[in-house]
Amino acid sequence: MTGWNVDTLAQSAGAGAITIVEGSAFCVSSFNGDILPELPHGVFFRDTRLVSRLMLLVDGSPVEPLSSLTPEPYRAVMIGRAGHVPGRADTPIIVERDRRVDGGLREDITLQSFSREPIICRVEVVLEADFADIFEVKEGRARGTPRPASDAQPGRLRMDSLGDGEGLGVSISAHGGSIVGDRLVFDVILTPHGSWTRRLHLTPTAYGADLVTGHTFEGPFHEAEPLRRFMAWHSGIPVPSVENDEIERVIVQSQRDLGALRIFNPDHPERAVVAAGVPWFMALFGRDSLLTALMSLPLDPTLALGTLQTLADLQGVKLEPSSEEQPGRILHEVRLGATTNLALGGGSVYYGTVDATPLFVVVLGELARWGGLPDDADDLIAAADRALEWIDRDGDRDNDGFVEYARLNEHGLINQGWKDSWDGINFADGSLAEAPIALCEVQGYAYAAFSERAMLASIRGHDESARIWESRASALKAEFNAQFWMPDRKYFAIALDRDKRQVDACASNMGHCLWSGIVDDDKAAYVAERLLSDEMFTGWGVRTLASNMGAYNPASYHNGSVWPHDNAIVAAGLMRYGFVEEAERIVFGLFDAAGFFNGRLPELFCGFDRSQYPEPVSYPASCSPQAWAAATPFSLLRTLLRFDPSVPTGEVWLAPMVPARFGDLRLENVPLAGARVSVDVEREGASITGLPPGLAVRHEPRPSANVRTRRGAR
Repeated sequence: MTGWNVDTLAQSAGAGAITIVEGSAFCVSSFNGDILPELPHGVFFRDTRLVSRLMLLVDGSPVEPLSSLTPEPYRAVMIGRAGHVPGRADTPIIVERDRRVDGGLREDITLQSFSREPIICRVEVVLEADFADIFEVKEGRARGTPRPASDAQPGRLRMDSLGDGEGLGVSISAHGGSIVGDRLVFDVILTPHGSWTRRLHLTPTAYGADLVTGHTFEGPFHEAEPLRRFMAWHSGIPVPSVENDEIERVIVQSQRDLGALRIFNPDHPERAVVAAGVPWFMALFGRDSLLTALMSLPLDPTLALGTLQTLADLQGVKLEPSSEEQPGRILHEVRLGATTNLALGGGSVYYGTVDATPLFVVVLGELARWGGLPDDADDLIAAADRALEWIDRDGDRDNDGFVEYARLNEHGLINQGWKDSWDGINFADGSLAEAPIALCEVQGYAYAAFSERAMLASIRGHDESARIWESRASALKAEFNAQFWMPDRKYFAIALDRDKRQVDACASNMGHCLWSGIVDDDKAAYVAERLLSDEMFTGWGVRTLASNMGAYNPASYHNGSVWPHDNAIVAAGLMRYGFVEEAERIVFGLFDAAGFFNGRLPELFCGFDRSQYPEPVSYPASCSPQAWAAATPFSLLRTLLRFDPSVPTGEVWLAPMVPARFGDLRLENVPLAGARVSVDVEREGASITGLPPGLAVRHEPRPSANVRTRRGAR
């Protein structure tokens, strides 16, 4: 139960690896569909690898891959051909593997003969299960012996993690197959131009009994539960129509990916949250899920509501150093694990993050601005107040007014901001900062949390409380600008270390400070200039660390790479302070980059300069799809549109700054305050139709004076 740290570097799944996902179950395989234990492949369920080897052999040889498709996020179709037939230049047998994941896995294997003669062949499905924990697989430490297979019944293999029907297990079945050791075997006679099909089922079990999953459905794919859920999602989200086809492609792909990454609490099936990413982070992460929900508000505000409700239910209530739980603290991640076998929220919660707690309050406030807060929001307001108490008590360890972190045990994350790799926070000379560490962006999140709490108090008529929170925000802003600003370098320190020294690396984190509004106006232009400097901006996006810093490495995780979500926040911050051209450079750099990743922005990519390589360079083992990368295009769109609802004050701000290359666009079915609106942006102007009563459009940017008023305007 660890996040990304020095010991958790992920292996590559290999060139052309295929990943499909549905809820918290997913499958990673090679290009021909085979699953190999020496690579981070497998069928995963509840953070456990149920199947570590799945190989399809025709007459003893693997299938030669030809092509693969992923028509839906939960489904892949692999097309190949059987091995060489003596006396023939080409094999006459085409093999199709139509695979779907949904809790377990279902695969239709079809052989199609193009021979004028009958063909006799043997088809074998080789299976192993090691029940390794997901982190063992990710790190290449899964060296356990595969569990022995038992013959549960004709045509059905069973393997159990603890043996003899004990613990988590998997059963594999296919009609008409005989069992020979670790494989299902079929002797096939293909008539001239004939075909043969068998359906393979992999079913998770617990103590010998099948777990309830949707994959046992025997009907056609188009009637299955994953597709029904997928179609229900798409019927309720905005419909984009963009003159620029490539940009529309990116937006549509992101919609598909966010829908696929949703996971549901069995105790509250109406609540959807977004898992952090495939393959290694198919779990609820506080920071990731909150920022994803925030960026996805134009798509589906219920994701924000479900995330807030779920995180409130799991909010810390006691002091527990082993999990770093503290009263009021918002969790870092929920892990199910190979031995816990627990549903979402049932256990295995780790709280080692410094930023999820203030971000909880920020997202709650922004949801209110979108009119998405339920009438009975008292429980969420109370959770926000507990989060703010944590900021004052355990978040501010030395009572200096800043929020710091230092892990509470030897197993937790060394760094607990979004750059949570072990070497993610360093000085300009490359030396590492030592905890307790106060990150610059976290002070911005706390400032925004105070401001949003003031707004929430105001709309409930609690004017005195609103004034107190506004005063708190103003005081924090003044102290932040005094202590973090480096006047000789004209940018903000990334952090203060344990001795309150300015950690002087030039990093993208200060762009988050623009987004939160904590930066003084007289410093913003310097920050914008630094972010778009040659050392920081690659042409595709802003690097996490400037290229002239001691720890810079363009192929590192946090010290020189480019993260789409980071850039989305930076672009929004630049636009907030009126740096339109700078924001547009980032927006279009990211959309251009997405085109080289088949329309899907990855978790991160390498920070090489665009002038050096004409295509963005992939980062090995980057998650894809990944939640906040998938949400990034919606944040970029909102930034360009300067689309800012303020339902409590009856205003919707819309003042697009859309360059000509973007073209006209129309967003239909946009959720806002319980209604569905359409946003049209053309060269002649912009409009919103379908607004609920009481809301008026303001065709100007929302005021960005950086102390928000009780009216809710910025």
